[in-house]
Amino acid sequence: MKTILKFILKKCFIIIVLPLYLLLVLLTLGRNSNATFQGFSQFLSLIPGKLGIYTRAAFYHLACPATSDNISIGFMTILSHRDTSIAEGVYIGPQGNIGKCSIGKNTLLGSGVHILSGKNQHDFSDLSKPIQQQGGVFTKVHIGEDCWLGNGAIVMANVANQCIVAAGSVLTKDTVPEPTIYAGNPAQVIKPRHNSKQDTTA
Repeated sequence: MKTILKFILKKCFIIIVLPLYLLLVLLTLGRNSNATFQGFSQFLSLIPGKLGIYTRAAFYHLACPATSDNISIGFMTILSHRDTSIAEGVYIGPQGNIGKCSIGKNTLLGSGVHILSGKNQHDFSDLSKPIQQQGGVFTKVHIGEDCWLGNGAIVMANVANQCIVAAGSVLTKDTVPEPTIYAGNPAQVIKPRHNSKQDTTA
């Protein structure tokens, strides 16, 4: 019964935020859609409690491609790009900043996690121009399924399935394609993850 009520509640919130989504679509016609989207995200990030969690889940389900409505995005967490996909079961803690990325199923992000849109957002090679005038490249970062990014982690590279990035770490290079724990600045391999059931029978 609880599952059914939760399903109905989520669909109700989708209906509630539909006018807000249509306003976003209208305002982004022929304009910088990311700048407008950021404004909506900043507004939605300020809604507290369960009301905010359900509202943000419904809005991003409509506004972002391949994004589930079964997600939890915390208070004061901002998404900066519409080209962001968030899979089912994802938890994003409060005060995060999520750039252009895809986040796999059942992945957890702690408080204050920052996912950058790659590591080449700003070019700074031409000393005759201010950095803000030199442009850069936004890259879609991929975070795998069943990952854990600890509080305050900064991620600007791809994370494979079932990897852990420790709190406060700065990940600048893609992780290896196997369950591994990373920590430090820059983040380095600490050890592989082990299946506890396999360990006890070994």
